[in-house]
Amino acid sequence: MTAPASPSPAMSRREWLLSDRPQSRRQARLGRAYVTWRQFTANRLAVVGLLIIIALLLVAAFADLLATHNPVVGDLRNARLLPPGTAGYLLGTDDQGRDIYSRLIYGSRLTLFVVVLVAIISAPIGLIVGTVSGYAGGWVDATLMRITDIFLAFPKLVLALAFVAALGPGIQNAVIAIAITSWPPYARIARAETLTVRRSDYISAVKLMGASPFRIIVRHVMPLCISSLIVRVTLDMAGIILTAAGLGFLGLGAQPPLPEWGAMIASGRRFILDQWWVAAMPGIAILIVSLGFNLLGDGLRDALDPKESGQ
Repeated sequence: MTAPASPSPAMSRREWLLSDRPQSRRQARLGRAYVTWRQFTANRLAVVGLLIIIALLLVAAFADLLATHNPVVGDLRNARLLPPGTAGYLLGTDDQGRDIYSRLIYGSRLTLFVVVLVAIISAPIGLIVGTVSGYAGGWVDATLMRITDIFLAFPKLVLALAFVAALGPGIQNAVIAIAITSWPPYARIARAETLTVRRSDYISAVKLMGASPFRIIVRHVMPLCISSLIVRVTLDMAGIILTAAGLGFLGLGAQPPLPEWGAMIASGRRFILDQWWVAAMPGIAILIVSLGFNLLGDGLRDALDPKESGQ
């Protein structure tokens, strides 16, 4: 007896989603998504990471409502280097009399700005390079992979520093520099996935039907690489945040008075012994967000891994 295309009164929604004989693409996709979600939520640390990222998104979206002070204008006369909890400043103030809490709140927008733009730029580049290299083979594969090896030979932060030094300081140039240095691992993953499927039977069948190499790569190879790429991008977001913070710390990322977390640490390092909160608070923010992305990436890796899913 086959499962209906939609849940019947006698069949629970869970049974319909877990049916081993789906009657439509919609049922198959929803069933796969449900299984993936169950595997993901079974990892409690991954759920904690997801909650941290959701909290970051909400903080960035409602920064205007959550912030209690202007993030770039301070009070040098009455509020310079106040400790946490003094005079209505929840996390204290910096050397310019600015509220650290409000600067952290608005700084979350800059963090998301960097992370999202780097992912949007670097992930498609790595996906295209990897799939073309793996499917074409020959001199195309050798050329693209040698270029990839050149980028991988340099530490990411050092290479990003070189590009930012050439482009000039600023948050936009920092995003470009980080994106340029982030795509090689994605290309490697996409190439490995492509090599495992390019000689499979269904790819051969598509060739016999007259599909062009471009159509095969775009419609049949790239979708198979997406899950692995999503996991790697999520795991790399912590590194992207740290790289952006490192550039800001060195004065090559976001420029004052923007409330970028790395730049806040750089400005507070002079007071680390007596006014520890100036540098510690943005450092804790970077730690929490980086931990959230790492936990989320670990959970996605376990949920989207076909070997894990088959157990």
